Amino acid sequence: MKKIIFSLLFFTSLIFAEVRDLNIASFEKLKSRGIPVIDIRTAEEWKETGIISGVHTITFFKSDGSYDLKEFISRLQRLGIDKETPFILVCRSAHRTRLLGNHLSDELGYRNVYELTGGILNWKRHKKPFVPYRP
Repeated sequence: MKKIIFSLLFFTSLIFAEVRDLNIASFEKLKSRGIPVIDIRTAEEWKETGIISGVHTITFFKSDGSYDLKEFISRLQRLGIDKETPFILVCRSAHRTRLLGNHLSDELGYRNVYELTGGILNWKRHKKPFVPYRP
């Protein structure tokens, strides 16, 4: 019985990969290896704080809370991101990235979704650099 339960848990974890949190050092390491970083905040937020150098800016949640998942997935695909490609999500505090990342992983089968723990606020707390957002 224990083998059956273990097998179910093990194989379920392979099918439904969860979003993996990255501390600042791990984030920088993966980013330096060319793993794409997607900043899902709004244009107003990008203008307010700036962005992390080299990120792709793709708003997910609009200011009214709505979203267009189909358009977001299309934009990921244009960057060469598919269900097996690792990528990192960033938002203000990691709340939106957790929601989106869990949906991409659990419901749509994306297997290598990461998020920057604490988001942009954490990046700022560590006095990491920003570059101006230029549309």
